Amino acid sequence: MSQKIVVVEDDINIAELLRLYLEKDGFEVLIAHDGGAGLHLAETENPDLVMLDIMLPVMDGWQVCKAIRTNSKVPIIMLTAKGETEDKVTGLEMGADDYIVKPFEVKELLARVHAVLRRTGEEVPQQSKKLTYDKLVINLDSYELIVDGKKVDTPPKEMELLYHLAATPNRVYTRNQLLDEVWGFDYFGDSRTVDVHIKRLREKLEGVSDKWTLKTVWGVGYKFESEEA
Repeated sequence: MSQKIVVVEDDINIAELLRLYLEKDGFEVLIAHDGGAGLHLAETENPDLVMLDIMLPVMDGWQVCKAIRTNSKVPIIMLTAKGETEDKVTGLEMGADDYIVKPFEVKELLARVHAVLRRTGEEVPQQSKKLTYDKLVINLDSYELIVDGKKVDTPPKEMELLYHLAATPNRVYTRNQLLDEVWGFDYFGDSRTVDVHIKRLREKLEGVSDKWTLKTVWGVGYKFESEEA
């Protein structure tokens, strides 16, 4: 079962960005855009972690944090544009477990989420990210690609793209979907980036098996077509 995170953030774009990356990392995400709604979710949904902005309508983050701490020890990460030491101290004194300043790096944020869950004993083991098909092993835990029994050196983004496609075999993705879901919303390249990576993957995989293939769906995008799915 996925761990549940409540995100309380009034900026809709930031909230959806957080949802994208947290869900991609395997979490279930519930969003609230004001402090009152966030407190309600924290009290009724039994989340594993609350990510809480400070500058919120209805109730600010300090009030929400204080209210949560009256009857819950759920881990709380404060998320705010403010970076003053005094704000950090205030948040920690109120019972927050960590504090992240916007703008943030997504990898740092995810690392802090896992660190807080580990410290508070709430983290559960993540599912293995390993896919196996005929003569093909895609292991995203170790970033290893095994083709016909041999390890093939593969750059990280190619591995992530192949895993993303193979994790949902026979589903067609547009180039823009792949850019958003593999490279992320903060990537400013164009769709030709996807084409180049697909071409390189095909060079590694071509002719290995007749049970699966990286297929172009003309006018739409790409899919990992498999008879084994």
